[in-house]
Amino acid sequence: MIAYQPSRVPAVAALALLALALAAGFLPVLRMGLEQGLSGLDPYVLRVLRFTLLQAGLSTILSLALGLPLARALARQSSFPGRAVLLRLLNLPLALPAIVVIIGIIEVYGARGWLGGLFDIYGLQGILLAHVFFNVPLAARLILADLERIPPESWKLSAQLGLSPLAIWRLVEWPAIRSGLAGAALLIFLLCASSFAVVLTLGGGPRATTLEVAIYQSLRADFDPPRAAMLALVQLALCATLALVAQAWGGLAAGWPALRLQPRRFDGRTALSRLLDGGVVLLALLLLVPPLLALIGAGLFHINFSALLLRALATSLGLGMASAALAFVIVWPLAVLAVRSGAWRKVASIAVLASWIVPPAALATGWFITLIAQAGMTGLAAFLVIAMNALMALPFVSRVLMPALAQSAEAHDRLCLSLGLEGWNRFRLVEFPVMKRAIGLSLVMALILSLGDLTAISLFGTQDFVTLPALIYRQMGSYRFDEAIGTAVVLSALVLAFSSLAERWSDQR
Repeated sequence: MIAYQPSRVPAVAALALLALALAAGFLPVLRMGLEQGLSGLDPYVLRVLRFTLLQAGLSTILSLALGLPLARALARQSSFPGRAVLLRLLNLPLALPAIVVIIGIIEVYGARGWLGGLFDIYGLQGILLAHVFFNVPLAARLILADLERIPPESWKLSAQLGLSPLAIWRLVEWPAIRSGLAGAALLIFLLCASSFAVVLTLGGGPRATTLEVAIYQSLRADFDPPRAAMLALVQLALCATLALVAQAWGGLAAGWPALRLQPRRFDGRTALSRLLDGGVVLLALLLLVPPLLALIGAGLFHINFSALLLRALATSLGLGMASAALAFVIVWPLAVLAVRSGAWRKVASIAVLASWIVPPAALATGWFITLIAQAGMTGLAAFLVIAMNALMALPFVSRVLMPALAQSAEAHDRLCLSLGLEGWNRFRLVEFPVMKRAIGLSLVMALILSLGDLTAISLFGTQDFVTLPALIYRQMGSYRFDEAIGTAVVLSALVLAFSSLAERWSDQR
């Protein structure tokens, strides 16, 4: 029987749109960087690169140093009270926008915070604290997923042989997590190297500046496109190198894993083991809970639904929905072909990840140079923010749609071929009814990503064009911290509402 062959025209159009966006960002940067040559690599650029690598490396080491023991503690102690709550708590740091968490950290460790005076929150130490807050839960969940994939037979055999905790680590646990640990480390390093909101707010000055923040300062504060182009080229080289290393090691960690059934383990039953594991869990709680409590406790009394906040809220929702729709329109035709063709699967994978290899600040630099050379950016800010957020959301949308489309293709291709259903009619009558939760989940995930974005709106926003994260940053910069806390609570509530919806749809799917 002839196989169902969807049209390639929409996928080719999506690829052309992606290629145009990436070329418009990359080529101007490359041209301006080549014009400068090695002279563009001045001491300032090299100092920024060194600090970027330093803080990313230290953040990765610290995150794994706590995330690995936390994952082992959760794997060994599978039935203590509050374990399910703790696992849900590990979802919060990545669900909340960075600027919101930063507000909570300042409320605890800042000059007027609960632990004010303990150390200076601004500078390298503040950046490391914020990165550890975000990435310890990520590391713990990724490693825990690998530990939970160990076959139950391995635990039975280790109990029968009477293996010591050290032997269990060496013979059972380490082989199971070794490759995943490398992927998790690369993912965390990449996230910290491209961190923007954390460094922008907690950097404390030019001595603690990363490539992304330096690009922003070159474009918006100094109006120095040549220096921004050189910084963008350095960041492109760094991200491309990390991508090649990740490919050689088997790729980055797959992403945020779902909860699995906990296999029965026979170790960790001694009083000493329970005490050590409990200490690790307590340390994680001391890291994660205070900023969240401080944010809620202070923010609830400072919410002010002013006209400015409502306008920022409407702008955030409008940009988020537009970004989600654009990401879906790009991914859908690629996914339709990818689930039916190995060659298109490779093309689609490269296409959706290209937006991560070309980081946001580097992409924005090229767009900035192109548009300034043409007619300026007046009136284009919204379009540029939507385009950038859509590009950043492509991998998330793809990861949700691909499996659902593969199941739909297997179940309905023959029927649709016999009925002559294709294109819009097939989507309307077949795919949308059976995939509406997967489609909704992909759109909500893209919306959540856009709601928390500070990079694009900082680079392209104007005085009258502001989103909730940008409003929080402006309020912090104007020493209106109480207002910033109230706005952060509103943004948190909005993001958590959509996150709960996404989690419910994911479970039902």
